[in-house]
Amino acid sequence: MNYPIWDVPRLGGPLLIAIVSILHVYVAMFAVGGSWYLVAAERWARRTQNADLLAYVKNHSRFFLLLTVVFGALTGVGIWFTIGLINPQTTSVLIRTFVWGWAMEWVFFILEIASILLYVASWDRADGRTHLLYGYSYVVGSTMSLVIINGILSFMLTPGRWLETGNFWDGFFNPTYLPSLVGRIAAAAALAGLWGLFTGVKIGSRELREQVVRFASWWLVPPMVVLPLSAVWYVAVVPSGPRSLVMGGAAAVSIMFMLSLALSVVIFAVGALGPLRRPALASSALAWTLLAAGLITTGGTEWVREGIRKPYTIYGYLYSNGVFAWQERQLAEAGVLSQARFARPDLARVATAGMADPAQQIAVGAEIFRLQCSSCHVLDGYNDVKPLVKGWSEQYIDFQLSHLDMLKGYMPPFFGTTEERQALARWLATLNPATEATQAEAPRRPLPGEPVL
Repeated sequence: MNYPIWDVPRLGGPLLIAIVSILHVYVAMFAVGGSWYLVAAERWARRTQNADLLAYVKNHSRFFLLLTVVFGALTGVGIWFTIGLINPQTTSVLIRTFVWGWAMEWVFFILEIASILLYVASWDRADGRTHLLYGYSYVVGSTMSLVIINGILSFMLTPGRWLETGNFWDGFFNPTYLPSLVGRIAAAAALAGLWGLFTGVKIGSRELREQVVRFASWWLVPPMVVLPLSAVWYVAVVPSGPRSLVMGGAAAVSIMFMLSLALSVVIFAVGALGPLRRPALASSALAWTLLAAGLITTGGTEWVREGIRKPYTIYGYLYSNGVFAWQERQLAEAGVLSQARFARPDLARVATAGMADPAQQIAVGAEIFRLQCSSCHVLDGYNDVKPLVKGWSEQYIDFQLSHLDMLKGYMPPFFGTTEERQALARWLATLNPATEATQAEAPRRPLPGEPVL
């Protein structure tokens, strides 16, 4: 209500955020797990004086430099850009609540970037002890970034006592902080192992290839035990509403959650029985398959976390369309158009004075859709609103709008006056104009409670 609406035609804002975010999550997880993997592998190589293994780690570190500094930085900036434009109210709340958290996260991010640059640049220049110190610094920077950002991300679903106190630490150490952190650490280690396996099977020397494959498998197998356990722990402590969505309340969410658990078991079993016990049999096809399964598992659990938060962006506090939970009564009395700062002034005046003209009512309905619905829905694109109301009469649409949160638990209630709701219903009814044949054949849909015969 307090910011301009940034329209993303066809694609829609939520899908754009999801695309940028999931790419960044993968990169961030690889960067964190990769820092642990590189340092552990270098320690092993120096302890055993294995020059070939050390050369492998050196090549591996260059990849992580590109991944972290180039792609990770671009997608990180991309997230801020997209959420700031598409959901500025949520971004504002997160910045104001966790301003010192973001500041600390940026300090460790800078440490992470500086350390990986030194780590890669000092191969063959620094002695082993100094080079490992750069690696430990990289580990500290990447791990602490994860520790801090986890508190802010988990806060969005379970703000906990912050809703009452507004205290930084109540929001940061929220009910899902620990299970979320354990799950992310396991996912980071597993992704590092999957990438190590992917690169390990390409090594020409048979002896070194088997060493690296077995080493990478150790990074893969234990986390795949921890990851599903942390997911179950996470679901156990979320509020009852989101938990019910995972437990069958939303089919897509339940299926993705179960698929993530099942793939974790599959990766564990295949990794333990295959590359770990018999590294000579590991192949590129197997590495590709396990890597794909790991990415689906990681992305799936993140998608479930985002999905069960609906209709909020900050659970119990801020709805996905930028309306605070405490504004419901205020908007029902005063109207949306009179309260929204970037509503068209002429339509706000019409809505306040009364809408006798049907054309004015349709124009007001379109403006209300832009302010209240376009944060999730588009016309002629992803999550298109047209098919959702196709075949519905204006009367039936109005009934749906008046019970929106009860009929569809993942949607916020309608905010505004009765006249504004009816205007939105009239505009939605114009989106699918029926043909003459359809109008003659289609019976009127009965309202709930109305006798069918």
